[in-house]
Amino acid sequence: MPTRRLKLEPDSPVPLYTQIKDMLRTGILDGHYAPLSRMPSESELQAMSDVSRITIRQALGDLQKEGLIFKVHGKGSFVSQPKAFQNVTSLQGFAEAMSRQGHEIVNRVVHFRFVPAPANVALRLDVTDGETVTEIHRVRLLNRAPVSYEVTYLPEALGRQLQRADLVTRDIFLILENDCAVPLGSADLSIDAVQADAALASALSTTEGAPLLRIERLTHDRQGHPIDFEFLYFRGDTFQYRLRVDREHAAAPRPSGARRPARPRRLSAAGHD
Repeated sequence: MPTRRLKLEPDSPVPLYTQIKDMLRTGILDGHYAPLSRMPSESELQAMSDVSRITIRQALGDLQKEGLIFKVHGKGSFVSQPKAFQNVTSLQGFAEAMSRQGHEIVNRVVHFRFVPAPANVALRLDVTDGETVTEIHRVRLLNRAPVSYEVTYLPEALGRQLQRADLVTRDIFLILENDCAVPLGSADLSIDAVQADAALASALSTTEGAPLLRIERLTHDRQGHPIDFEFLYFRGDTFQYRLRVDREHAAAPRPSGARRPARPRRLSAAGHD
């Protein structure tokens, strides 16, 4: 990557390290510094800006805190791979959302089996304890790298219909709607953070104890019946869930002493009192 002079403004109220950070951030976001490419070294950045090494380190440190770069001991700083993300303002399957962003999604089916419903699953799916349900485990691969581990429970009847479905390349949501004629209605989600146990760490190619984003999702059909209960475990370093919320504005309080608006006069059918 060819170096280029950083045009700093020494008389600006904005600190020099902030100016450098902002210029480097712009270079990362506009593609001048490609994902996983090496950033200019501290000495190269000094030559590009004529500032102290402490100022350079402060700028790089802030970029690292923002997740835009990462450091490799003895090799320097590198541009982070952008995280994939999914908006949760609409009900979508993972592949459905990612393919719209140009990502390749493939699934590795770990288990497909029929098991007695654990108590928490029976409660969510509104079946009796121990009743047979379908349990599906899949590793979701984003651009050929493992990004999430998905544990799905469905009523047995729906699971029987999914036995011959293409679970390697298709979302269960789309299979339910298109193959099983089950229109989806809504979903309840809860999100928390957990640490990867040995099994999850192995499946997701990460280290035991690594942070994972856990999504618990209960999906209902259009009539409100629960049909799909799942746990989704995402690698915290590769994926984000995003949502937009609007502030609800309360009605403006009426000034003290203000008179209530007069009620409209009620007219009879003849048009008068």
